[in-house]
Amino acid sequence: MSALSNFIADIKTIYHLAKPIQGNTHQERLESFYSHQSTNYDRFRRRLLKGREELYSFIADKQGNGGIWVDLGGGTGGNFESISDRLSQFAKIYIVDLSSSLLKIAQQRIADSQWTNVVAVEGDVTTFIPPENSVDIVTFSYSLTMIPDWFKAIEQAKKILKPGGIIGVVDFYVSRKHPPEGWQRHSFFTRHFWPIWFATDNVFLSSEHLAYLDHNFETVYLTEQMGNLAFVPGVKVPYYRFIGRKKSDNSTHN
Repeated sequence: MSALSNFIADIKTIYHLAKPIQGNTHQERLESFYSHQSTNYDRFRRRLLKGREELYSFIADKQGNGGIWVDLGGGTGGNFESISDRLSQFAKIYIVDLSSSLLKIAQQRIADSQWTNVVAVEGDVTTFIPPENSVDIVTFSYSLTMIPDWFKAIEQAKKILKPGGIIGVVDFYVSRKHPPEGWQRHSFFTRHFWPIWFATDNVFLSSEHLAYLDHNFETVYLTEQMGNLAFVPGVKVPYYRFIGRKKSDNSTHN
C-alpha cells in the first residue's frame, strides 16, 4: 500500500475506534468494534500493542518441543508472524476468538502461510476446551482487558494446561495503589486516567489481572514497562509481560 493509502486506512480505523460500540452480547460488541477495522488491524495495532513479539519468541524458544499451544483471544493470528519459522515445532496451535471478522483474517493468513498445524476457532475463551483436553501453552495477547469475565478466562487456561504448562500474557494494566514489593507503582494520574481512556472502547485496564495471574501460577518471568501510544507523541501507557507455570497442586483438569 502507498503512504496515502496507509494514511487513509489509519484515519478510517481511528474513526471506527471512536464510534460508539453497539450490541447486546459480548460477541456482538466485538463485531461492532472490529468489523470495520479488521483489514487494517495488524498494521495499526503493530504500533500500539508492545511486547507481543518478545513474549511469543521467548515461549517458542523455550517450549518448542512438539507441544500444543492455545492462543486465547488470538484474533487475526498476527501474533505468530514473528515466529513463523518456528511454528512447525508445535504439534498443534489453536487461535481462539469470538470475532468472526478477525478470524477471517486469521484463516486467510493460515492458508497463505501454509501453517498446516494452525487452526482458527470461533469460540468463547472462558469455556474453550481443545480436542486434546490438555495443552502445553496458553497465551493472552491484549485480550484479557477485553474479556468481561477475565477471571473465568484465566481459570479456564489453568484448567486446560497440563501440570507444569506455561501461560504467557501481555497486556495493558495499571498498578495497585500499594503493589507487592518489587512491582511498579503507578502515579494517581496513571491509575485513574488510562482505565477511563480505554473503557470507551470496552478495553478495561485493571490492577487485579497481574495479581490474579501471580496468585494462580508460579511466576517464571515478569516485566512491567511503558509503551508509546500510537499517534500521540510523548504519551506512554503501562503494559506488562507475564510468564507463569501451572503449579503442581493445580494439576487436575476438573
